[in-house]
Amino acid sequence: MIKNYFKIAWRNLVKDKVFSVINVLGLTIGITVCMMIFLFIRNEFSVDNFHTQGKNIYRVMRAFDRDGKQSSVAYLSGPYAPALLNDFKGQVKKAVRVSQDDNLVTIGNNSFHEKKVLSVDPDFFDLFTFPLITGSASNALQNPNSVVLTETTAKRYFGRIDNAMGKTITVDKNLQLKVTGIAKDVPSNSHLEFDLIVPLSNYKDRSTMTTWINNGMYTYILLSPNTTQAQVEKQLPAFIQKYMGGDIKKYGFKFSLSLTPLKDVYFENAAFDSVKHGNKTVVYIFLSIAVLILLIACINFMNLSTIRAAERSKEVGLRKVLGALRNNLIFQFLGESVLLTAISCVLSVCLFLLAMPWYNQLLGYSLTVSGNALPIYLFLVGVIVVVGILTGSYPAFFLSAFSPVQALKGKLRLGKGGSLFREIFVVVQFSISVFLIVGTIIITKQMSYIKNKQLGYNKEQTVIVPIDNNDIYNKMDAFKTGLQNQSIVQSVSLMSGEPGGFFDGHTFDVEGHPEKWNSRTEFADFEYVKTLGLKIIAGRDFSAQFPTDTTESVLINKTAATKLGWTPEKAIGKWIQNTVRDSTKRRIIGVVNDFNFLSLKEDMDALVIAPNMDRRVALIKLKPGNIDAGVAAIKHEYTQVVSGYPFECKFLDQQFDRMYQKDVRQQTIISVFAGLAIFVACLGLFGLASFTATKRIKEIGVRKVLGSSVQGIVVLLSKDLLKPVLIATCIALPFGYYAMDKWLQNFAYRTSLPAWVFLLAIVITFLIALITIGLKAVKAALDNPVKSLRTE
Repeated sequence: MIKNYFKIAWRNLVKDKVFSVINVLGLTIGITVCMMIFLFIRNEFSVDNFHTQGKNIYRVMRAFDRDGKQSSVAYLSGPYAPALLNDFKGQVKKAVRVSQDDNLVTIGNNSFHEKKVLSVDPDFFDLFTFPLITGSASNALQNPNSVVLTETTAKRYFGRIDNAMGKTITVDKNLQLKVTGIAKDVPSNSHLEFDLIVPLSNYKDRSTMTTWINNGMYTYILLSPNTTQAQVEKQLPAFIQKYMGGDIKKYGFKFSLSLTPLKDVYFENAAFDSVKHGNKTVVYIFLSIAVLILLIACINFMNLSTIRAAERSKEVGLRKVLGALRNNLIFQFLGESVLLTAISCVLSVCLFLLAMPWYNQLLGYSLTVSGNALPIYLFLVGVIVVVGILTGSYPAFFLSAFSPVQALKGKLRLGKGGSLFREIFVVVQFSISVFLIVGTIIITKQMSYIKNKQLGYNKEQTVIVPIDNNDIYNKMDAFKTGLQNQSIVQSVSLMSGEPGGFFDGHTFDVEGHPEKWNSRTEFADFEYVKTLGLKIIAGRDFSAQFPTDTTESVLINKTAATKLGWTPEKAIGKWIQNTVRDSTKRRIIGVVNDFNFLSLKEDMDALVIAPNMDRRVALIKLKPGNIDAGVAAIKHEYTQVVSGYPFECKFLDQQFDRMYQKDVRQQTIISVFAGLAIFVACLGLFGLASFTATKRIKEIGVRKVLGSSVQGIVVLLSKDLLKPVLIATCIALPFGYYAMDKWLQNFAYRTSLPAWVFLLAIVITFLIALITIGLKAVKAALDNPVKSLRTE
């Protein structure tokens, strides 16, 4: 019986190739997109779930007030971890510090600039479940002169994992470390990423390890099974007062401590946090798109299966006369639905595997199918069962209810109810399509706005060279002088952070303000304004003609002056003092016009520019001309002062683009998925147009014989199908406006939502629908009327 059901189902699918192809293609695309998004969502929500003790691991966070708003930062200093272990005995079992570094690694004559180096406490592998291929998790980091490599790093250094154990590598030219363990490569669903693990005890003399007031590392704690997060957090204010009470009173700090469960770190919104983070909004957008595309595909199936009812009415009537029960017919049509869905699943797996390299490239990391094979298979089985039965249920019950007498007489008609049902389906499909078109246009418009916005500084032909090792740090002045002597170099500035980089916050005493004031800071030399092309709107720039500028002067931006209640002119001459960095007061000698030194997702903030010696990058402005020659000149000067370190640089405009790289990738993926959704909807519309043309074939023949033009027949066939598209557009536009207005709130600087965007969406939708319907309508209008009139 079952075999017979599927045999008949296969014959019917082969018999009506157009409808079968439309259904299979629509479902294949829908299922493929769902699988791709399913894999992405599963990876996002599985971040850090592989840690055995994960439910009891927390990251310690420090909250602080900035302009009345509370923000949180993940960085603490070294003394926190041992103090937490000491003061919370019985509650905190382990406390592990993690510092992110980049180092020069030397092996013989080969040097590697490693960007993913973690300096950690010895209990790191006991706290986190990063499996070791070789070596002991408990002992691998006990010796300060040890190092753990990932398997990929070990192969890169020594060719094979077996060759790596016991070998020695040199870090930053003076630290000899012996390989004591090889860890498996860090999975993509980990918020911590590393290529090397180094004992933190090698850097015990750093100020970040000894001074409470510092931002140096993350601190993770493991709570006892009988200890709750609330119990520990309740005691943290007393802990802060015990160790930081004096500093809080002296410097006017306003901050507190809290705990973030490990499972929530990935989606946490923390300031200055450089671990990998995700965005739940994006995850839900992707999930919505997957559901909408699959819904469109399912609607196609139900719609096209239902309109085939008239063609199969005689089959149903004959089978009923021969004794077929309604249940037999229902199982027959459900079997056809399941078979078609199963074929679509097989094809979607092939399409999915072909699309994965492109998908991984867009995401920026690899989603492996092998590690997710079982969930994928379960997902496909679920699709076959749920989609196959649900999409086949309405046609099955509808077809099985036919009257055998009417069916055999050929008098069966779908009626007005069926027509209304089909129109509702078209409305739903194109409502989704219009919504996605609006979303795609707005996202593209916002990304274009960001790329083309005037930032208030000149980022063209400007090279960034990191000052990230002791050699260049100690010789940065010589490096700068050498660059200034190059004819192709226009100007050079040494600073703590380039636009889009790191800008720490500090507390200030300000003239005329009894309370402490918070501001972002930039430590830079006298060429800062010139190199970035900033505009002084009041006062003057730093100048070598005033030697006291080094210790007695600062610049502020316009926002800083406004927040302090001054006009730019009134700010000149006022004193300001960094309560941590400066022992003396500095005078404001100039106010620069606001420039976007932060991401455009953040509001303009106050900035104080002071010529302190905390320099982390060199910004080199090249003269117009040969960029390659300019980079070569910079490399030459770099190698003159720094030996052994690979030369690395990037352009300031590239730095800006990288800030929004994730947004651009998401825009591309969403645009592609939106395009696929529209294509699937058009497949359904094409099927309806085919059905309409077939149903009215004699009418078309009569009209042509009586003198109707091709244009008139095309209009006749198109107008009824375009009505639900118009209704869909009216429904979707308000929802599109609301959703995209909410999305734009993520950006401090955002594009507008003008009427032309929605008019463009309407035009695109109707053009797509008109072309889809027109292809079939024109063909029907051009057919020979004699042939159609002879058809019985």
